[in-house]
Parts: sequence; C-alpha cells; structure tokens
Amino acid sequence: MGLVVLAVGLMVLANIANAGRLQVQGTNFVKDGKRVFLSGGNQAWIAYGYDFGDNNYEYRKTEFEKYLKLVNENGGNSIRVWIHIEGVISPHFDSNGYVTGLDGKGTFIAEFKEYLARAQHYNILIFPCLWNGALKQQHKHLAELIQDTSKLQSYIDKALIPWVQAVKDEPALGGWDIMNEFEGEIIPNTHSNEPCFDTTFLLNSGAGWAGATYSAHELLRFVNWQADAIMRTDPEALMTAGSWNARDNTDRLNTHNLYSDNCLRKAGGRQRGILNFYSSHSYAWGGKYDEYSPFKHNFSDYGLTKPFVIAEFNQVSGEGMDITEQFQWAYDNGYAGAWTWHLHADGSNTDSTANQLRGMKYMKDKNDQSKGGLVAITL
Repeated sequence: MGLVVLAVGLMVLANIANAGRLQVQGTNFVKDGKRVFLSGGNQAWIAYGYDFGDNNYEYRKTEFEKYLKLVNENGGNSIRVWIHIEGVISPHFDSNGYVTGLDGKGTFIAEFKEYLARAQHYNILIFPCLWNGALKQQHKHLAELIQDTSKLQSYIDKALIPWVQAVKDEPALGGWDIMNEFEGEIIPNTHSNEPCFDTTFLLNSGAGWAGATYSAHELLRFVNWQADAIMRTDPEALMTAGSWNARDNTDRLNTHNLYSDNCLRKAGGRQRGILNFYSSHSYAWGGKYDEYSPFKHNFSDYGLTKPFVIAEFNQVSGEGMDITEQFQWAYDNGYAGAWTWHLHADGSNTDSTANQLRGMKYMKDKNDQSKGGLVAITL
C-alpha cells in the first residue's frame, strides 16, 4: 500500500510540474487544458552568429528585450531564435574539431537563462533553432559535426545535454528546432534503394542552393542524434526541424516526408530522435506560392498526425496576401502556429518589424477552441 501511495504521489507531482507547459495533443498544442495557437515571429539574429556565448549576449540583450516587449505588446506569444548557426562563437571547439563546451568563456548558459527569464516576464515562449543550412558555410565546424559522428557526439555530450539540463524547467522554453532548412545543403538528386535517402524527388526543385554538400542520410542522422539527446534529457521537450518547403513534410502531393519518424530512425538508429511537431517555411517566388505551400492547402491535405507550424512567412513574398490574411489563413486552416520573417528586419526578403507586429496584433484576442485556439497565454 505504501508503494502505491508513493507512486500516486509522484504522478501527482509530475503532473503539477508539467501543468503549465506547452504540450502536444494530437495535431494541436495545448497549455493548461486549452488549445493554443503559436503566434509570433522569428528573432533570427541581432548579430548573425554572435548573439550567445563568450559574453556576447551582454552586448545584445537590450535589443533582444526590445523585441520581446514589442511582441508582447502586440499580442504575440512565441519567438523562434537562432543560436549556433554554424558554430563561430558557440559551441567551442578544440584544435581537432571536437566540442569542449557551449562556449570558450563558460557564459552561454547564464546568458541563455537570462534571455529566457526576460521572455517569461513578457509571456513569450522561446524556440531555439540550433543550426542553419540555408547559407553556404564559411567555417568547417558544422560540416565536421554532420559528417563525423564522434565529433557530433562530443557536441551532444559537452554542449547540448548540459544546455538542456540547465533550461528544461524554464517556463519560457517552448521547444527546440534542430536545424533551419537543411535542404540548402542537401544533395538533391541521389538515387537510393532506401526511399528515406532517395532525393531524386528534389531534382530541379531548387534544393541544394547553399552547397549541395551532404546526403539525406547524413542530415537526417544529424537531426536524429540531437533530437534523441534532448528527449532523453527532457522527455517532455517539444521538437522540430524547420524545412524550407512543405513538400518535404508529407508523403502526399507526389512527394516525400524526409522528416518522418521512420526516416529519422533509419538514418540515425536512435529511437527517441524524432520530431513531435512539424514546421515549414513558405514564400511566394516569382509572385506565386508553389503547389505545396501551406497557403494553398488545409493542414489536413498533408496527412500528418502531428502539429504543423508555418515557421517562416511574410507579406512581401505573400502572393498579394496581407499579413493579417496570412495569420488568419493559418488559424482557420488547421495549422498550429505562424511565425513571421523576421523581427530584426535586416537582410533580404523580410517584412518591416511594424508590419509583422500588425499581423500579431490582429491575432491577439483570438480564442476559438474549434479552430486555432488561444493566443494570449500566461507563463
């Protein structure tokens, strides 16, 4: 009887600990028993590749807080933020390319926890995106992690697991995005007898624009191993990897879901290394969304069993849709969230900060539990 009481007590404590956490329920996000729609933007960077680690956040935090405050004031509830990118500042590598820690000066965790504390103050969920595959790499470190499993394991052991352990109970941690648009670096026309690693379906798609350096097997293993490490460290973590195009997130529409549980497990062999929500990006090129775009489909068209976030979009490449129409489309058509590109509004193909905030403000009071769900959350 005593063991039964103890077990029940532990279950109650576990439920209390997770009560306020964002969770997945079927194809929706839920928090505190209510369906939630993630409305927000990408804080891709303040200084590209130099935002966290080695005391760099000290010089950026005023800007980071500015955007937290703006998103909060305009009703947004979440931000996706880029972290390592290709490993210039974080993580820290030795002369042989092995990871020795999150940064050289040992300030990374304190910096990131400070950011999460400010996000909690503003009721903003943060989704760190670890790596970037959308630009041709200027440094060798990321390539070595993708291709050398012993070096990848050093990152997992010395950086990723300590990071997850340090922040897993932070209320403002929404979830993890392993890599941004790895399709930029995928070899797009490789035939394989294993369908998961066959990329002939990407021939003439534009994939490989950032170098066409790695096989599907290598990239999927890279995601699988890191996702597995996060889930072993924090079993309640939310996990995704942001694809460049929804064509890679579905086995319908005459295409192939590279990010499926089956393909990730086949690539890396680690059973817990899967995603529990999908995320993809959508821009109208040449003034038109392609046939796979979420802005051309209801969520149900993709045949997915997990939530799906439109994790990058904007009005300037929106086929004439207003930013408010884009948010409304995502909300009405079964998607679990929408994040504009991008809050700092520098570089090419971005809406102004003001226009992105206008879209969020339009969404702030929505709470239709039969459609997108609640936007105004409390951490």
